[in-house]
Amino acid sequence: MKAYRPLWVAVLVMALVSPLGLYLPDLMRAGSAWGEWGLGEIKHMIGYVPPGMQRLSDLWKAPLPDYGLPGQAESPFLHRSLSYILSALLGIGLCGGTALVVTRWLVKKRD
Repeated sequence: MKAYRPLWVAVLVMALVSPLGLYLPDLMRAGSAWGEWGLGEIKHMIGYVPPGMQRLSDLWKAPLPDYGLPGQAESPFLHRSLSYILSALLGIGLCGGTALVVTRWLVKKRD
């Protein structure tokens, strides 16, 4: 486990700095993150919404939309920052846990 300590420290640091995603786009006047556009943004960028995108847009509802708790869109920066960190930690936990389970299953299946 000691060999993975630098990895976990780096992952924790990335989770802690994730609220920069709230501040930097406004500071740099960058708009939305690449690939995270809604239907309205797509229509504005290319002039129309592709039919397949329109049809499938309601297929998935994110458990933490906009990486925050429901109703926090107009909350103070600190509250939204904590929601970003919570979202990052939940994502790391889910991805890491899934990878661990699949790895153990594959190793057990091979033996």
